[in-house]
Amino acid sequence: MAEIRIRNTNERLPGEEAVREFLNEQGVLYEHWDPEKLPANLRDKFTLSDQEKEQILEIFDPEIQSLAERNGYVQWDVVALSEATPNLNELLKKFEQVHVHTEDEVRAITAGNGIFTIKGKGEIGYFDVELSAGDVISVPVNTPHYFTLMENRRVVAVRLFIDSSGWVAHPYEDPEFQR
Repeated sequence: MAEIRIRNTNERLPGEEAVREFLNEQGVLYEHWDPEKLPANLRDKFTLSDQEKEQILEIFDPEIQSLAERNGYVQWDVVALSEATPNLNELLKKFEQVHVHTEDEVRAITAGNGIFTIKGKGEIGYFDVELSAGDVISVPVNTPHYFTLMENRRVVAVRLFIDSSGWVAHPYEDPEFQR
């Protein structure tokens, strides 16, 4: 279940309703899908074949179709990251830079964990959204953010796109940002 940490105050907001309310106020979409739909053999598997990725997409097809229809997404895929991922550290360095996109960045976590760090509105400043299996987030277009892994360094996520070229990261220099 997702949890928010507001970096300026170190305040934590646990629980689905508190997370949903906070993210809604920030203009960030949050949903929760049932991770129990995955068969047991895929719940903690972080190196996936193309066939297993397709199986995940088939299992969550109703949720994906609903989200796609509501927000105009036309493509989706599955990404899996773990210690078995070649060049994981270099890949994470690219993710861990504050940037913006010309379309929403959408992730539905199906296994493992990840953190989106997002610039909030007004005095909120940056906040972390700690995500786990079942959490779905859509960071709005042109919102400064970055994504990284948690200590276990394992995640499987469905990504949705309006146009896959829209996920080009545009660096965002921000003197307010502190690691």
